[in-house]
Amino acid sequence: MASAGDDVDSGGGFCDDTDFMVLRPDKGGLRDLVHLLWSPKVAENAAVDCPTGTEIAEARRRWAVFVSLVAQMLLLWAKRPVALLGRAAEYWMNLLNENGGSVFMLVANALHGKVKMPDRESLNYRSCIGLLDTRIELDKKIKPGDSNYHAALSIMAAKMSYENELVISRVVKNHWHMEFLGFYNCWNEFEGDYTTQAFVLADAPAPDATLAVVAFCGTKPFDTEQWCTDVDFSWYEVPGAAGCRVHGGFMKALGLQKHGGGWPKEIHDPTGARDNRPFAYYAIREKLKTFLHDNPGTKFAVTGHSLGGALAVLFPTVLALHGEEAVLGRLQGVYTFGQPRVGDARLGTFMQPHLENPSRYFRFVYCNDIVPRVPYDDSTLLFKHFGTCLYFDSFYRGKVTGEEPNKNYFSLMMVVPKLVNAVWELIRSFLIGYAEGPEYTEGWLMRLARVVALVLPGLPPHAPQDYVNTTRLGAASLKPLR
Repeated sequence: MASAGDDVDSGGGFCDDTDFMVLRPDKGGLRDLVHLLWSPKVAENAAVDCPTGTEIAEARRRWAVFVSLVAQMLLLWAKRPVALLGRAAEYWMNLLNENGGSVFMLVANALHGKVKMPDRESLNYRSCIGLLDTRIELDKKIKPGDSNYHAALSIMAAKMSYENELVISRVVKNHWHMEFLGFYNCWNEFEGDYTTQAFVLADAPAPDATLAVVAFCGTKPFDTEQWCTDVDFSWYEVPGAAGCRVHGGFMKALGLQKHGGGWPKEIHDPTGARDNRPFAYYAIREKLKTFLHDNPGTKFAVTGHSLGGALAVLFPTVLALHGEEAVLGRLQGVYTFGQPRVGDARLGTFMQPHLENPSRYFRFVYCNDIVPRVPYDDSTLLFKHFGTCLYFDSFYRGKVTGEEPNKNYFSLMMVVPKLVNAVWELIRSFLIGYAEGPEYTEGWLMRLARVVALVLPGLPPHAPQDYVNTTRLGAASLKPLR
């Protein structure tokens, strides 16, 4: 992670005249953590970048920052071994999947010399997310015009965004019978890597298309640096947006310019490329403009799961910042699933004219999902949700609310209810296929994740599996989706 100080030193100027706080787990040590607990002078702390003289008087808020830093330090320390573990686990799961789905079939194929070795770049290679929930077909019972159609299409697109380009293209064309418009692997200047993936589809070939869908890829299960972003308290004040404070890591992933003054309306290359490196916001904005110009009667939706949900709601935020009213006027809706908090209350106020009347921002939260409940700073509510929350319990019963129940995942009062729900979800995994149909049957990998939830409740509920189920089994009765 790069600091705001790096921006100033390099002449970017983004933070020269704005307020900010950037946590630096890569710079801080034990001494800095101890200093944070007893001293309000955070500007003197190597683990925190902020304007000179900044102080945090509230001990509770410093404790929240302390917890965030410790979590990020541990995650960064584990980055390489977890990535290697994830790569090996994903390959092993694909090996089983290619050979009948069980160790028994793999051994039988080996004895007959017919073992199929998975190819990471092939049409059949699936991500861990795709193997947790192997469904790729749209629910044929949900038709265009149904109240839950856009939500059901959006979660499937959000789930599919975890796959490689070949898999996405094949599913969109051959299974959904829609038009694949492009895949984007985008550059993050602060990370110095391609950290953001997204794709765009149209619900029919031109000139019959009525809707384009932009789907941002979410947090990859074995990428601890992305998990750092989810628990990071870093924020920037956005110039020109009524003093909104926005989560720094999400903005960087979307295309914040390190050397270009933050969010210039245009960068050197209108396609969003610098040295052939596309930035997510700029590249996708240009694609949408072209598509909407060529298809005057169409609208577009933006979606994402987890980190992808944060990028999905910040995409129209930057459009609003740039005055792209013509594009925003064609926005059908923003559908996010398990989305972390992205900014403060002022961000909600800034975006209200663009996303309300009619409501066009639907935030799905399933049960005890941990991610929508972090980061959480109880003393200031610096990070806060806005928009229409669609909350679903472990029976997939939905209700519309402004904020999900149990706003703070770490509340001690919710420990027992979370464990009770985890037990029920494990039992349900063996029953739901009989109750709702074979397409809802959970595989051994998802059931194993449910067992893990008995120790760490809140992690398996974050998987797309339950969000697909909520849009199919519970969302049809929620009138605000219309």
